[in-house]
Amino acid sequence: MFRKPQLLVPYLLLVAALAGAALWWQARPRAETPVLGKVVSSGTIQVGGPFTLTGQDGKRVASSDFRGRYMLIYFGYTTCPDVCPTTLAVMADALAKVDPAGKKIVPIFITIDPERDTPKVLAPYVKEFGDNFVGLTGSVAEIAAVEKQYKVYAKKTPLDDKKGLAGGYGMDHSSVIYLMGPDGRIASYWDELVPPAKLEADLRERTK
Repeated sequence: MFRKPQLLVPYLLLVAALAGAALWWQARPRAETPVLGKVVSSGTIQVGGPFTLTGQDGKRVASSDFRGRYMLIYFGYTTCPDVCPTTLAVMADALAKVDPAGKKIVPIFITIDPERDTPKVLAPYVKEFGDNFVGLTGSVAEIAAVEKQYKVYAKKTPLDDKKGLAGGYGMDHSSVIYLMGPDGRIASYWDELVPPAKLEADLRERTK
């Protein structure tokens, strides 16, 4: 049956309004959507857990040793050509302004390449970023367990023979800075694109 014009117009307007509302709902900004270079989340995910690894001095180090202080943790490897040293430098820059004495926040670098990153290798590497930096390594199984706790992706990638590097390998890995609270639970985390000023401001706010 053909609708009368005076009834058809309101009907079409209603349909258009409902369609527009549906599109807005799908396209609306969502608080849980990660944004590169900014804080990703805050205490809403299950990340972290107790661990015992080996420090750059060869002594065993447990996560409970840092209880009462914040842990600013980054997973990487010493032969990483760019992302790892850049991210660690950002951490060092922020911490130098927020907590230079390291009384409140301890920066921790956990290797994802324990076969090459021995304590002897870690010691001079972490010292480049500050005397307060703690470098941690362990057995392959120990590192794999910590990676699982922190939802870290890490995988060996063979190097090609174009530059005489056959037989060697690099590491593909996720790049996240974790802030663990004094109680050992996650307080926040950022991706590697976070600017030093942003990380500094967030650390001041979240650790005061």
